[in-house]
Amino acid sequence: MKVELKTWAGLGLATALMGAGLAGCSGEAGEGGEGGEAAQTSQAGEAGEGGEAGEGGESGEGGESGAAAALPVEQRLVFMAGHVEAGLALYRAGESAMAAPHLMHPVSETHADERAGLDALGFDPAPFEAVSAALEAGQSAAEIEPQLAAAEANLAVMRDAANGDAIAQIRFLMETAVAEYGIAVQDGSVTDPAEYQDAWGFVKVARGIAAGLDAPKAEAVRETLDEMLGLWPDTAPIPTGTPAPAGQVSALASRVMLDLPE
Repeated sequence: MKVELKTWAGLGLATALMGAGLAGCSGEAGEGGEGGEAAQTSQAGEAGEGGEAGEGGESGEGGESGAAAALPVEQRLVFMAGHVEAGLALYRAGESAMAAPHLMHPVSETHADERAGLDALGFDPAPFEAVSAALEAGQSAAEIEPQLAAAEANLAVMRDAANGDAIAQIRFLMETAVAEYGIAVQDGSVTDPAEYQDAWGFVKVARGIAAGLDAPKAEAVRETLDEMLGLWPDTAPIPTGTPAPAGQVSALASRVMLDLPE
């Protein structure tokens, strides 16, 4: 997926990704009769070229990072957090090779623009560098659990410091998760494992934000996000068996957004 930055930078990452990822699966988006807002957003962007792998084999990695750099810092933070959540879960599940590309976002030069402005929110690269070094050294997640916990804690510190609009963040994460999942799952199988894992990470971050949500339908939002997470394996987003249809993810994301306050 080659992102045309001149066209898409002003539209935001979610719109760009959905234009590229869901244009080819618009039939699935309405599956079950619920296309909704998440599916409709896909019409805003034009499809890019597919099949190009970025760093560590993660499809669209360079393009995604470039598009992310155009986003507000609060959105770039949760975007990065989604990648890291996926990487940490995979590492803890013993899938270090799958984890590595996701965990490069906080430390790699490829993603430097994505991290712009995060220093002011308390970004500490040390625990992420330690995790990256442990991956290269072949250490198990159990051996470096304190460093993994420190990385998670630093993400939490930054989210608190950003004090972003929780509702806007959840909407952004839903749109982006639908886009990534639409890229990942084609013809009833996972054709792009990295995007499948990213989508899980974005839903996971959205669920964490929703934990503190105070709104009339906050509990319904949390329940739907839990239902979404149940579409992936319990412990980590490792592609196994037959994945849920992209339309199911889109329908649940639409339900989340309908239950959020305007």
